[in-house]
Amino acid sequence: MTKPQAQSAPDVDLQVARRVLALESEALSELAKSLDGAFARAVDTILGVEGRVIVSGMGKSGHIGGKMAATLASTGTPAQFVHPGEASHGDLGFFTAKDAALLMSNSGKTQELSDIIAFTRRAGIPLIAITSGGDSALAQHADIALILPPVGEACPMGMAPTTSTTMMLALGDALAVALMERRGFTEDQYRVLHPGGSLGKRLVRVVDIMHTGTEIPLVAPEAHMSEVLVEMTSKHFGCAGVVDPTGSLIGVITDGDLRRHMQNELLKRTAREVMTPRPTMVRATALGGEALRLMTESPVRKTCLFVVADEDVGKPAPKPIGIVHIHDCLRAGIA
Repeated sequence: MTKPQAQSAPDVDLQVARRVLALESEALSELAKSLDGAFARAVDTILGVEGRVIVSGMGKSGHIGGKMAATLASTGTPAQFVHPGEASHGDLGFFTAKDAALLMSNSGKTQELSDIIAFTRRAGIPLIAITSGGDSALAQHADIALILPPVGEACPMGMAPTTSTTMMLALGDALAVALMERRGFTEDQYRVLHPGGSLGKRLVRVVDIMHTGTEIPLVAPEAHMSEVLVEMTSKHFGCAGVVDPTGSLIGVITDGDLRRHMQNELLKRTAREVMTPRPTMVRATALGGEALRLMTESPVRKTCLFVVADEDVGKPAPKPIGIVHIHDCLRAGIA
C-alpha cells in the first residue's frame, strides 16, 4: 500500500488563506444581518453634532480606528483618532461639547478606554460603541452600541484579532458611506479633499484648468488673416476661435487650416474663408479626462478645445467661456 502523498507547503498555505477568507466573509454576512435601528441612530447622532467624530481604540482596534477616522474625514465627516493612552495624559482636551465619540473594543472591557468613557459621560458627549461585548461596560455606558455578532476569530487559537477587526473595519466603511449619502456628498467635494493622488486627478473638471477672459484667442469673421496670425501667436494656443457679432463661436482656425490655405494667398483671405466651421467644444463641468479624450480620440487630433457653459451645450453656435489646452490636462496629472 502506498502512503498518501503529503501536501506541499504552498498547497497548505492556500488552504489556510481560503479558510481565513471564508470565515471572515461569513462574519461580514452575519454582521450585515445583525444590523438594526442602532446603526441608523448612530448615523443620526453623527450628523447631529457640530464638531468632529473622535475615534479611539486600543491595540488592533486602535489601528482600525485610525483608518476609520481617516475614511470619515476624507468623505465629508470631520474626524480624528485619539490614542486612549494619550487621552489619559492630556489628549482628552481634543474632545469638545460639539463632538461625538466612537470607541471600539472587541471585548468592551479595554481598561485604557475607561477615562474616555468617564469623560464623555461627565461632559455629555454622545458616545457610540463598536464591540462584541453586549454586556460590557463600554456597551452599557454608550448612548448607542453597535454590537458585533458572536463569531470566532480566524486564527487557530481563536485569539488573534482577525474576524473581529474585519467586522469593525467594514462597519466603519458602512458608517462613512451612509453619512456620505445622507449628506449628499458630491464628486466636487471629494476632489477638494483629495487634491493629490490619482483619485483627485481623475475628478479635475475643465472649469478648474481652462483659460478665460482675454486669454481666449478670438477673432471676428471678417478679420484679415494677418490679424488672425497675430492673435494666434500672441495667445500661444496655436488656434483662434471665430465669433460673430453676438459673441457666438461659429468656427475655429488651427495650424492645419493655415497649412491648407498657404498656397492660396493666405494673408488676403478673411477668417471666415479659412476657418473650419462647427468646432468641437467641451462643457465647463466635464471632467478633464473627457476633454483629453475629445482631443486625442477624434479622427483629427486636437491640442485645444473651446469651453462652453453647460446650458449652451447643443446650441448651433454657443458662446465660448474658456479654452483648454492638452498641456493643461497633462499638467493637472490627467492621463
